[in-house]
Amino acid sequence: MDAAEGDVADVSKNLKGMKINNWTKRLATTAMAVMAVALGMEAQSVEYTKEDSALVVKLLRDAVKERGSEHRVMYFGKKFLGLPYVAHTLELGDREHLIVNLHGLDCTTFVETVVALSLCDKENCRTFDDYCRNLTKIRFREGKMTDYTSRLHYFTWWAEDNETLGIVKDISIDDAPFYGVQTVHINYMSQHPSLYKQLKNHPEFVPIIRNYEKATEGKQFRYILKKDLSWQAGTPLSMVKDGDIVAMLTDSDGLDTRHIGIAFWKNGRLHLMHASSLYKKVLMSKETFYEYEMKQPKHTGIRVFRFQD
Repeated sequence: MDAAEGDVADVSKNLKGMKINNWTKRLATTAMAVMAVALGMEAQSVEYTKEDSALVVKLLRDAVKERGSEHRVMYFGKKFLGLPYVAHTLELGDREHLIVNLHGLDCTTFVETVVALSLCDKENCRTFDDYCRNLTKIRFREGKMTDYTSRLHYFTWWAEDNETLGIVKDISIDDAPFYGVQTVHINYMSQHPSLYKQLKNHPEFVPIIRNYEKATEGKQFRYILKKDLSWQAGTPLSMVKDGDIVAMLTDSDGLDTRHIGIAFWKNGRLHLMHASSLYKKVLMSKETFYEYEMKQPKHTGIRVFRFQD
């Protein structure tokens, strides 16, 4: 979902105890542990580092004392500021399994990680098993991991599934300022299977993905036009709140979105917290969301989702 980005880094130097220096090197040198974790009724393999599992528990336990009344998504999102941007972390191995990676994030895994932590905190569940259970629920169709085709590859799929599960809510149903209408036409994966390792190695997955794409064909969703992101606090744009999950829509053939992140307000203007492929780290943009979007010629506007706290 990532596109070229044009934001200015505003990274906190105080990472609140998170040891994330030289994480990229650790990714290459640390042996990955694999274990069976009870996810629902079935045991599934989970790939993770010992540092990742320890960090999950620390973050969830620290939240009890530190978070206070701060929005959960904002609280956990800010814990990852400065973390390296790393793409394709979910494409490890030939068999689909749960990959937990908190030492390198892309735009999608950043949002998924933050939502999974927020869901654990909401439920007052603070073990690594709890986190794995919620990450599975968020990442896979109907919360069930089977094979590569069960992963929610397109954001439209991710949004619909997580809304059905009551994890997030599409706030466009509250009307203004959603003046744009997106008609979904997704087929990029089935049209370009050679670009995806799993589809290239398992051509039998392609028709399954194609059927899922066809099931989404023509669905319509309301969104905020890119030009309307210039509005200030006090206008209808104020219905977007700190911690809302935002998906940047695209008019690129066969795709629905190009990037996702978390919205926040600063000095009466909307900004974006996200894993930036341009700046190679998680950051809170100094430039406004509007300024950022105007540098993205293929972006058309945003859909907005609220974590159900």
